Amino acid sequence: MNEAELRAYIAQLENDNRKLRKINSVLVDRVEAGGCQGANPYSAFEHSVVLAEQVRERTEELNLALSEIKASHRALKHANNEAALANQRLVDAIESISDAFVLFDRERRIVLFNSNFREVWAATGQEIETGVTIADITRLAHESGLIDEEYPADVSGSRVYRLCNGRWVQMSERLTQDGGLVILFTDITAIKARETAEKEHALAQKTKLLQNAVDNLSQGVVLVTSEGRVELWNDRFLNLTGVSLSEVESYPPFAALMLGNNAILQHALTAAQQGKVLASEQRGVHGQVIEVRTHPMPQGGFVNTYTDITERHKYAESLRQSEQWIRLITDNVPALIAFLDQQLNFRFTNKVYNQWFGLESNSLNGSNIFSIYTREEYERLRPYIDKALSGQSVTFEAWQRNGLGEDRYMLKSYVANIDADGNPDGFFVMIRDITERRRSAEALELSHQLLEQRVEERTSELTAVNAKLRSEITERVEAESRMREAKQEAEQANLSKTKFLAAVSHDLLQPLNAARLFSGALTEQIQDPKRFALAQSVSNSLDDVESLLRTLVDISKLDAGVVTPDIIDFSLQNLMSTLAAEYEQLASTEGLRFRWVDSRVTVRTDSQLLARILRNFLTNAIRYTSHGKVLLGCRHVGDDVWIEVHDTGVGIPKGQLNAIFEEFKRLQPERPGCERGLGLGLAIVDKISRVLGHEIRARSIEGLGSVFAVKVPKVKAQAPVLSGPIMPLVTERLSGARIWLIDNDEAICQGMSMLLEGWGCEVTTALSFAHLAAQVQFNETADILIADYHLDNGCNGVDAARDVLTRAAEAIPVLMITANYSKELNQEVRGLGYHLIHKPVKPLKLKTTLIHLLESKQAVSSVE
Repeated sequence: MNEAELRAYIAQLENDNRKLRKINSVLVDRVEAGGCQGANPYSAFEHSVVLAEQVRERTEELNLALSEIKASHRALKHANNEAALANQRLVDAIESISDAFVLFDRERRIVLFNSNFREVWAATGQEIETGVTIADITRLAHESGLIDEEYPADVSGSRVYRLCNGRWVQMSERLTQDGGLVILFTDITAIKARETAEKEHALAQKTKLLQNAVDNLSQGVVLVTSEGRVELWNDRFLNLTGVSLSEVESYPPFAALMLGNNAILQHALTAAQQGKVLASEQRGVHGQVIEVRTHPMPQGGFVNTYTDITERHKYAESLRQSEQWIRLITDNVPALIAFLDQQLNFRFTNKVYNQWFGLESNSLNGSNIFSIYTREEYERLRPYIDKALSGQSVTFEAWQRNGLGEDRYMLKSYVANIDADGNPDGFFVMIRDITERRRSAEALELSHQLLEQRVEERTSELTAVNAKLRSEITERVEAESRMREAKQEAEQANLSKTKFLAAVSHDLLQPLNAARLFSGALTEQIQDPKRFALAQSVSNSLDDVESLLRTLVDISKLDAGVVTPDIIDFSLQNLMSTLAAEYEQLASTEGLRFRWVDSRVTVRTDSQLLARILRNFLTNAIRYTSHGKVLLGCRHVGDDVWIEVHDTGVGIPKGQLNAIFEEFKRLQPERPGCERGLGLGLAIVDKISRVLGHEIRARSIEGLGSVFAVKVPKVKAQAPVLSGPIMPLVTERLSGARIWLIDNDEAICQGMSMLLEGWGCEVTTALSFAHLAAQVQFNETADILIADYHLDNGCNGVDAARDVLTRAAEAIPVLMITANYSKELNQEVRGLGYHLIHKPVKPLKLKTTLIHLLESKQAVSSVE
């Protein structure tokens, strides 16, 4: 029973007591009044007894009620004591809480709070008392500056505040049963500090990982904040821009770092303002071509990347020049040339093609075929287009209207273009205007018809003549058809010749390479000067064979336009002395006198192709001279030198002087039994001179002799290079070197073994990887692995080298030997870190490379 119930119960008892007293007083008064009237005494006594009994009962009830009232008072006092104790315990409990505690009633007024809550307000100077509303507390918190930052409630409904003293508190709310509100303010400063430390640690880790990633990029990277401060960079950025490390570490503005390169600075600022990724090409401090890309960041600032694209730029420039040459050639070809892809979009058109349709140059590129053809015209061409897109080549004739509205008769050829996977990806279009020929044919046909009419009108004597004319016309048409077929066969034969020479070069170089190795081994073992000279002559002859073979293969590629001369500066003395030694003996055997004039002038050209030209001049001079002499010399004219070959031979008729430079054109030798050439020598000379850009001059008097000359540009003389039969290489460096050799040609294995053993090497030869594995223990590795790229059974040297290096106990330098000159193979081999030598292998170059590989391996071992 609570205090309120006790109070109500006591009030009811007091009311009952008052009623009883009133009844008792009325009864007494009635009794006294009856006695006065002389009532019956017995009745009065009886009535008094009854009244007394009632009074006694009422008195007992009153005493009982009083007892209950006293008990209730005692219970009430005990309840008050218990309530006071509970209240004190509640106050003590609230004070013992480490959090700030505050209790609101249902009107949201403060009922109770602890000292921690009061301390929160101590720094603001505000006194918080009971009865203050929660709205007033919120207002005072913001006005007094108690709250520095406020964060919205999370999933649990708790809000977080950062106070003005730097402490962090978390506010939790809970409703009471009577509609009140309890709020706890928990101090989470330590938790926040730990979270901040963890975040800073994680950020430091991520920053470290980011820096490591940036440092390993091949691009230069710099991150600039919205304030213009350099925040992150790598060494590649420093190298490409020329900025020093000390300048970056001092944290100047990015504008100060890029002060010497306004283009890059302006580029970055423009990108940051526009909010777009911008790219441009700039020149580096060392002349490189650098691609600069600026990536703006959402919060301000930007990231710059610097990529060295010098090689790509050079390659693009070469492609652009090649495209210009192709464009120059095709634009001057009197034919309509175009290329269409699988979707019938124009990818290339020459000048004549655009002019035919009355369009500007390159205006058709990217447009569809329907931009120049109507649907009806396309349907007529569709069968031929379908054949071209299926991989076939087709030629046909058709009428076509040009941009001027003229109908012209055209000879069209559609040639399919096959990609690397063997699938057609478009077709070339070549169109020639044969209207005049068509009109001639029509006129001829009309004349035939007129002749037939006239023959019918004339006498029968002209019938035979008319038949003869028709026969001649038929023969002429057949002859023209045979000429076209012959021309196509000749072009196909020329293409087959080029492919054959390119394919057979590897097979020809194999025995030549073996002869090279045997010759080199023989030269190393000969001490007698005369025999050494003889062996050297054999080596020189092999050099000549190699040079002739390579020149022949290069000439076969001239039509494809893939021969690139190797222009260098060299002295004519070595070249002319070599040619003199070679042709002096040949002239002596023919009974001729050979004389040459030494020249120490330095020229700039391709030495191999120039030697090919002079060899053709000298060979023809000896071939067509029966008696007299041959002279090799130079004539200086300004900045050029004319290298001339004079002879006293049969000479050349004036009308044939230009014809001798055509293919398969040759003069009849005067001496019986003299070797007849193929008529390709001077044709090759003409093609080589065009490739080199050198002028060829020829003059001759029939019966007196000829002079052939080539003009070569001179350059400033350089210091002479000493050479001789014994090169100053330290052969002892190869003594004891362990070398493994894999080559599928036994002759090459034998020749290479003799050559290397002559240098003191320990050689193990094998025809394949399996053969090598059967002979050696891979835990005893070699110093160098030499492998031929072309092996048997579909294997190659790269696979064999990989198998050896996988099983070897330590890394072995690899030297790859091949007759394949493709750029793709060169890039593959060098990308693997191998060295590459092309066949035929020159002993001197082989020795130099082996010594270099040994020294590199020793240097790596010493560092480790």
